[in-house]
Amino acid sequence: MHFDPRTQAALRAVGLDTDDLAEASELVAEAVREDAAALESFFEEPGPYYSDMDVAHGDDEIQEHDVERLDTYTHAADLRGYLRFDSWGVYVEGGRVLNDEVVELTLGPTVHDRVRFARTADALR
Repeated sequence: MHFDPRTQAALRAVGLDTDDLAEASELVAEAVREDAAALESFFEEPGPYYSDMDVAHGDDEIQEHDVERLDTYTHAADLRGYLRFDSWGVYVEGGRVLNDEVVELTLGPTVHDRVRFARTADALR
């Protein structure tokens, strides 16, 4: 079960028993697995992709990227992975689908930011 001890205590205080907690935990894990599959699917189409990533070598609000793939794995409520661009990559520490055109990934070192990605630049405006 992925709920920390304080959360488990709070959920028990409102009337959930151990079976309820286990069921809620599995529902969260399933939702994370579904999000991971949707995010990977988003990046399966040929690029380019566009993002609102801050980059040191440019002033543009929207960046264009060639993305090779997104690999994810999940554990309970955690979604992690690796986003591979044409010449570099970055760890993914979370993500979500915002709509059919835009996803948001929480990127780790060296970006350390939440970044929106879209298949068209207009979708980020």
